[in-house]
Amino acid sequence: MSEPHTRRAVVTGIGVVAPNGTSTETFWKATREGISVLDRVTREGCEHLPLRVAGEIRDFDPPSAVEERYLVQTDRFTHFAMAAADLAIDEAGLNRSDSDASPFSVGVVTAAGSGGGEFGQRELQQLWDKGSRYVGPYQSIAWFYAASTGQISIRRGFKGPCGVVAADEAGGLDALAHAARAVRRGTDVLVAGATEAPLAPYSVVCQLGYDELSTEDVPECAYRPFTSAACGFVPAEGGAMLVVEAETSARDRGAPARATLAGHAATFTGPSRWQQSREGLAQAVRGALEEAGCAPEEIDVVFADALGVPEADRAEALAIADALGAHGRRVPVTAPKTAIGRGYCAAPVLDVAAAVLAMEHGVIPPTPNVHDVCHDLDLVTTHARVAELRTALVLSRGLMGSNSALVLRRGATDASR
Repeated sequence: MSEPHTRRAVVTGIGVVAPNGTSTETFWKATREGISVLDRVTREGCEHLPLRVAGEIRDFDPPSAVEERYLVQTDRFTHFAMAAADLAIDEAGLNRSDSDASPFSVGVVTAAGSGGGEFGQRELQQLWDKGSRYVGPYQSIAWFYAASTGQISIRRGFKGPCGVVAADEAGGLDALAHAARAVRRGTDVLVAGATEAPLAPYSVVCQLGYDELSTEDVPECAYRPFTSAACGFVPAEGGAMLVVEAETSARDRGAPARATLAGHAATFTGPSRWQQSREGLAQAVRGALEEAGCAPEEIDVVFADALGVPEADRAEALAIADALGAHGRRVPVTAPKTAIGRGYCAAPVLDVAAAVLAMEHGVIPPTPNVHDVCHDLDLVTTHARVAELRTALVLSRGLMGSNSALVLRRGATDASR
């Protein structure tokens, strides 16, 4: 096992804007209780499209969350990111006006897979309908994957190292790993995470090319991974932002370390090659365990990728067993995203938020709408399960072939570990 890093990255703040809650508290309450909010797509312009069910956010008011000058420059996915970042920053007590720290000590990193599709579609419609003079100047930046990173850093005055992971779903975990490594290299604080807004008509049309997308029209049946009725996944909007901070910085500020980002690894096995993803995901898990200095039997819960495609689900179940050995068939596994849908890069970050909250509360949230599990997994279904949780493993795979694994430990890591 590798030696522990001298600068540990801990989570001190969580901000969530999700279909089942637009605050961390409401998100956790719904997640813990297994409340499914999947429903028929209501977004204007999507009525005639084959996608019938998704995880929409219906109680988010952008003007109340984002100042007008930023609102007009940005797409819905960035509105979510700015709002979630505010929640995380407030929860962490990271107020720049009350700190003597340099603005260069705080950076931002986000992940995005779809970018600003709603903003881009609106401006292109203006171009087609009225001409180029009616296309706003912010079209050049609002759609771009890096928009959320840029706008959060500008709005908050953060001048530390910033970046963006433009990737498929696993990029959400990769962004958190990027933040953790920036902390280890000397940056005090990173605001990190991912949000997505993939439910504009243009964005939905692009997703219809995915064979893995579910077109089932009954919400309770549209996304049921690890079952014999698995028929694909449904998309979701929203996401989460975390404050990732050096453990020493958090201690100096008096901010509690809620979890440690202990280890991460990523691999690539190619688009929709789900059988091969077994080996790639297992290798990512082994790498994450090694970086965390964690034995397989120390994992107390697994937050699964849970694609909802039979071949992919089987590969994931086998990968867990391959990487964790006999423990992989006994460890509790959960996929709370079946309540809200898969938000692409945002999905695993929401899983990380849920994992931190699960460790804090000693409760494994259930996997809604899933009952007849047909794989060799101890999948938590129907009701939450009380458990002593010290270490969690979060898994993610992307449709384009990325595999990623992240090990979290509850609170601050013991320096003697």
